[in-house]
Amino acid sequence: MPSIVLYQPDIPHNTGAILRFAACVGLPVEIVEPAGFDLSDRGLKRAGMDYLERATLTRHPSFAAFDDIRRQRGGRLLLLTTRAERSYLDFDYAAGDLLMFGRESAGVPDAVHAIADERLVVPMRPGLRSINLAMTVAMVAGEVLRQLGGPPVVATMEDQGG
Repeated sequence: MPSIVLYQPDIPHNTGAILRFAACVGLPVEIVEPAGFDLSDRGLKRAGMDYLERATLTRHPSFAAFDDIRRQRGGRLLLLTTRAERSYLDFDYAAGDLLMFGRESAGVPDAVHAIADERLVVPMRPGLRSINLAMTVAMVAGEVLRQLGGPPVVATMEDQGG
């Protein structure tokens, strides 16, 4: 299954919402530190609600540590960035892909851009800067899951007690 990779996230509410989303659809999340907040932040917990303990989370102390592990296990590093030309909708995803999303305030450094296997963009109207990070993650992950056959397990309302 692909992984959602957050590069030094700045906003705890976004990270909490992403962890909640990822727990629900069965995607692992990796955080490249340092984050712009304490990962025990109450805003993170409030946004993630009681889903945080159900999320699969891996923390990397630096980009170098993440990159070493990435190279060992393989998988393409796909960078979602406003500086790309290719739409995320025009790409064929694979199970081992690493979907990297940059900091809300600054994206990723040029060195990370340079080593990405592919740079993809979420198209939007001209003159606008970016879409909220949590929404972008959900849009891209939705397309990846659609291409790969959906979430690993599809729960029904009966499964959830409803």
